[in-house]
Amino acid sequence: MENENKELDEHLEQDEQLDEEKDTEASEDIKEEETESVEEAECEEGSDEEEDSKEKKGIFGKKKEKKDKKTQQIEELTDQLKRTMAEFDNFRKRTDKEKSYMYENGARSVIEKLLPVVDNFERAFKDVTDEQREDPFVDGMDKVFKQVMTLFEDIGVKVIEAEGQNFNPDFHNAVMHIEDDSLEENVIAEEFQKGYTYKDTVIRHSMVKVAN
Repeated sequence: MENENKELDEHLEQDEQLDEEKDTEASEDIKEEETESVEEAECEEGSDEEEDSKEKKGIFGKKKEKKDKKTQQIEELTDQLKRTMAEFDNFRKRTDKEKSYMYENGARSVIEKLLPVVDNFERAFKDVTDEQREDPFVDGMDKVFKQVMTLFEDIGVKVIEAEGQNFNPDFHNAVMHIEDDSLEENVIAEEFQKGYTYKDTVIRHSMVKVAN
């Protein structure tokens, strides 16, 4: 009988030990699950923080990119404006130069056509005597001639000095040479036809006779 009681007690002790082990394992499983939950939550929070930081970074980076693009556009437009202004300034200068050239070229052409008329006036007055100058017709022609010469002077036409001056091929055209001891070498002895300049440009060279 005593032996049976001992065996029963032993079985009870074994059952209690098994229950304690099961309780211990269950508590450990619960702790592991809680730890895993905490770790998962921390990972999720970390990923959320990373996403938030990426989004913020993306937003700030986008703003910076927009600012750089705007600055670049301003610089490009400024450069284009400077180029356009420079091209316009060059165009204006070129146009002014062309207008000036056309005006001077046109005026030169008109002056060249008027010079033969001036030559005829001068030839006519060389043959007029002092008595004939008192004639109203001759006096009227003289006034017209003086008016033309005044107009020439106003627009910049000047007579080239010739007789008694040293010969200058830039202004004089020698058509005859003479030996004259009373004159120095290379001095203009006589002028056959007057020469003229327009704004420091020779329109017609003086036709002269030069002493050697």
